[in-house]
Amino acid sequence: MTADFARLESRIGHAFAQRELLEQALTHRSYAAKNNERLEFLGDSVLNCVVGLMLYRRFRQLQEGQLSRLRANLVNQQSLCDVARGIGLGAYLKLGEGELKSGGPDRPSILADALESVFGAVFLDAGFPAVETVIERLMGPAVVAIDPVSQGKDAKTLLQEWLQARHKGLPDYQLVTVAGQAHAQVFTVECRIEQLGLRTQGSGNSRKAAEQAAAGAAYAQLTGQ
Repeated sequence: MTADFARLESRIGHAFAQRELLEQALTHRSYAAKNNERLEFLGDSVLNCVVGLMLYRRFRQLQEGQLSRLRANLVNQQSLCDVARGIGLGAYLKLGEGELKSGGPDRPSILADALESVFGAVFLDAGFPAVETVIERLMGPAVVAIDPVSQGKDAKTLLQEWLQARHKGLPDYQLVTVAGQAHAQVFTVECRIEQLGLRTQGSGNSRKAAEQAAAGAAYAQLTGQ
């Protein structure tokens, strides 16, 4: 394995005995028939199990429904994409020419799927204790940062509740731009709270995701979080 792959292993926190598993985990279906889709399926299952176990141990007072909501907020495309970007996963992906030209190495869906594939590869390479250690390493900071009171509510809901509690007007969301090709569009939305003179922007691969990002930016400014 090249030095670059060794650097990625260091970021993941696992040195592969079967290095071909890591290579397969980084191979998109647009590049080769032997790709990461099956590993993604496996990694998704392992990820849900490990994150569920982390939440079960940390929040002993919470019931099943609350734990499920917390896990859903941790194990979603955007959070996995953020982790993948944090370890520079996009630079190692093997993608077909079309995906490369359309921004595939930084597309949230591709990055999230590849990260799950890496988890599947670690599981096959060294078993459950190894992949548990890797997932705890990469997802642990997000688990520690959870506020069980507000977690489980999306950013638009949190912002609306904050404004209503202070008798302020509700935010208005306006589409600013739509960029990129039809299959890989990026939406930018502005969240406007005229009564407070506050305007924030957010981007995402759908208008809904962009609105959530803009609301999250507004909520962060208003609460200092």
